[in-house]
Amino acid sequence: MRYMIIVKATKDSEAGVMPSGALLAQMADYHEALAGAGVLLDGSGLQPSSTGWRVRYAGEKRTVIDGPFTESKELIAGYTLIQVKSRAEAAEWVRRFPNPAGEGGEAEIEVRRLFELEDFGESEAVDRFKSLGMGGEPSS
Repeated sequence: MRYMIIVKATKDSEAGVMPSGALLAQMADYHEALAGAGVLLDGSGLQPSSTGWRVRYAGEKRTVIDGPFTESKELIAGYTLIQVKSRAEAAEWVRRFPNPAGEGGEAEIEVRRLFELEDFGESEAVDRFKSLGMGGEPSS
């Protein structure tokens, strides 16, 4: 089972304020522990939304909207992708995630399970995704 640990953006992360050295060290320790346990797939911080864009779909029409985006509580500042055997194991790892705002700060992370290709059943389209190496390993 793959889970994404989503770090929500804050006013500081949207303003481009970089994490403190102490927080970076805590994050490095945490990610080294994940890697040592063999569950880390990927992880990274994201640039502020001012450097990004969105594409809005309306039927066949596509509109590009440049950042920044005003609702920081709906934005993502970073993520960690893990692969574990159960929801309980994922929850155990997430409880150890360092506070993204530093000790004493207010922050929020969200955890979501990724779909595995097997969740969609058998089809030619699923086989095409599998041939690209997408979809992770089969669900446990």
